[in-house]
Amino acid sequence: MSGQTESVKRSDPDYLNQAAATTAGRAYKRQMTEAMCLNAGHVVADIGCGTGVDLAAMASLVGSDGAVIGVDADEIMVAEAQRRSMDVSGISVRQGNAHALPLDDSSIDRVRMERVTQHLLDPPAAFADVYRVMRPAGLFVVGDPDWDTLVIDDVDIATSRAYTRFVTTQAVRNGPIGRQLARLATDSGFEVCSVTTIPILFTDRDFGEKILGIDRVTDRAVKAGFITAEAAESWLNRLTRGPFTAAFTFFMVVARKPALPS
Repeated sequence: MSGQTESVKRSDPDYLNQAAATTAGRAYKRQMTEAMCLNAGHVVADIGCGTGVDLAAMASLVGSDGAVIGVDADEIMVAEAQRRSMDVSGISVRQGNAHALPLDDSSIDRVRMERVTQHLLDPPAAFADVYRVMRPAGLFVVGDPDWDTLVIDDVDIATSRAYTRFVTTQAVRNGPIGRQLARLATDSGFEVCSVTTIPILFTDRDFGEKILGIDRVTDRAVKAGFITAEAAESWLNRLTRGPFTAAFTFFMVVARKPALPS
């Protein structure tokens, strides 16, 4: 699984740790790390590093001559990431805004931004600042769900669609951001190397609730007028009885900052 349908969960270390530990979470994290092509001596920035769950793995790949810098705007996340990585050499964690990174110009070889763009106030500004801090020929690996692709099976297709519409337009700041990542990278001056889609599937109702927060989000959708209370009650009852099928698409983009002319 990946991501979350309520931005408030960005401040919940337990939630992020739990999400990262799922089979799907481990799979796309591995794909993103492999796409970064990390080598000894690289300086890496993990923007929106959250609890720092991936910092040690990246540090092991860049070695003693490299460095890994975690950046997160949330002081709770920064504290957890610092605690997690305190015994690992080569890692530093800083509090900072993705729109104005606490990093020098042209100082970073690799940048990773995972499940962050969906929450940002100004994604183009954040991409522009990533471009600023990257060295020429550096790689930027960015991934986010596209919540407009969220599907939940039920005989009442209209309510399932209304739920997705609420998630995309209200529950997540930049709901359809996944499909936009390649364009944002290109507009910021990057050369897009690849675009990958990763399907995220849920077939267990309890697990789907734990990660997607369906009951809570449905309640919000009712209060916002997207779904009637009667339709929501019937819909949730059927989802509980099962079988349960839900899925969405995670997009990963690998982009390169152009090299300096020879």
